[in-house]
Amino acid sequence: MDNQHAWNIRIENGLPIVSVEIKCGEKTVLLTDVLLDTGCATTIFDTDALAQIGIELDIINGRTKRMYGVGGYSEICYEQIVNNVIIDGKELASFLLQLGMTKEIYGFDGILGVDFMERTGMIIDFKNFIIKYG
Repeated sequence: MDNQHAWNIRIENGLPIVSVEIKCGEKTVLLTDVLLDTGCATTIFDTDALAQIGIELDIINGRTKRMYGVGGYSEICYEQIVNNVIIDGKELASFLLQLGMTKEIYGFDGILGVDFMERTGMIIDFKNFIIKYG
């Protein structure tokens, strides 16, 4: 996708939320409640949401991690490399991703972290409430 492609950002409860399409193989899922979080180092998606497209916990090659949120509360998540995943048209041959219970606990389908933003050259434009890629 080119620089002109843009996501609309909507503000819900003071937080920037976007819809994200994720594709793995021939399967696609649209996640409508994804938090843009420049304060989160890594990207995490809800385990159940990604299971719909065949991305399951890799208990052999992945590892458990603690995800810390506001107030110091933590949850267990699973970190693993996902190969050949496409997030909003951006193909990532190998991407370190976290899977956890984001929907049930936080109400989000996932959180786009700085790792994804940096790797894709994401530009967040709060004047026009859109995201583009550089």
